[in-house]
Amino acid sequence: MLEHFKVPADIAVKVPVDRLRAATEAVFQKCGVPQKEAELATDVLMFADQHGIDTHGVSNMLRSYVSQYNTGALNPDPTMSIVKETASTALVDGGGGLGLMTAPKAMEIAIEKARESGTGVVSIRNSGHLGAAGYHALMAADQDMIGWCMTAGGNSMMPTFGAEPKLGTNPIAFAAPADEEPPFMFDAAMTSIAGNKIGLASRLGRPLGPGWVANEDGSPNMDGGAASNFAANSLRTQLPLGSTRELGSHKGYSLGVMVEILCGQLSFAPGFADQTLRRRAHFVAAYSIDAFGDVDEFKRNMDGMLKGLRDTKPIPGHDQVYYAGLPEHFEGIKRGKEGVPLHPEVIDWFRSISAEFEIPFDLT
Repeated sequence: MLEHFKVPADIAVKVPVDRLRAATEAVFQKCGVPQKEAELATDVLMFADQHGIDTHGVSNMLRSYVSQYNTGALNPDPTMSIVKETASTALVDGGGGLGLMTAPKAMEIAIEKARESGTGVVSIRNSGHLGAAGYHALMAADQDMIGWCMTAGGNSMMPTFGAEPKLGTNPIAFAAPADEEPPFMFDAAMTSIAGNKIGLASRLGRPLGPGWVANEDGSPNMDGGAASNFAANSLRTQLPLGSTRELGSHKGYSLGVMVEILCGQLSFAPGFADQTLRRRAHFVAAYSIDAFGDVDEFKRNMDGMLKGLRDTKPIPGHDQVYYAGLPEHFEGIKRGKEGVPLHPEVIDWFRSISAEFEIPFDLT
């Protein structure tokens, strides 16, 4: 993640991962989530927090989930069901539960089908936000498979030449295992920046960069501006990857439409036929490497490729070339030792919700 969005070291409160995990589990359980489900949801959030994916950790997302449980928008104890399936595919209904728990279970179905058939593809409807998509893709990589995860919903992305938002940020995650090297793990929104980064920038009082959002008339904003002006807007006017047609925004826009098709249309989820604002659906897939060839050879070859990428001569001013997943790997080691750096405002929220829920506060 860019330094622009990180909590400054002089104000950051570093919280040990185990303490943050315990506090988060307690909050979920107070919302009526069963213990095992609370542990799974917390694991997805801790993955984000420990690996530097602050947009999808407790800082931004936990309070949103609490609000949705309190208003009844989320079912704290849903029954997930398979609507239709074949040997290699399944359509899952999440029962109105949170995607933090639904998506891992759907990926488990995909992995099991991939073991039997070589591939497993699962589309998911009636399920809330799934957190960091990379978590779910890596589940397959941990089983010597290639994993995909996508999620769609909401209106925040402006179509190329469009004057109003029509798509979500629609992230795509892809993960593949290696042997000695950390796995390749790409997880990115199809907008110029992830939507939650607007919230991070607003909390930090930092501006948005050129090409991240649109002006009021829909034209690309190439000057930047105060994040607070956009964070408060429920219909965020974010630009696709590429920002302008000349820089390739049609590619980010079309990738976003692809995600809508695989997540929403393929799951026959309500709202996707007419792009209803509150629509949401997911897609996960697993490809068994063993179905294509020798797993050990594949992972050795991955090591050679990934090491070759990070051994690339860097440009002036940079010490290292990275591949997707490597910065998160290093950050995970660092935060595992030093703790997760949280903004004081996030600590205050935990203190407040702990008092409201009558649970111990032990983060400072």
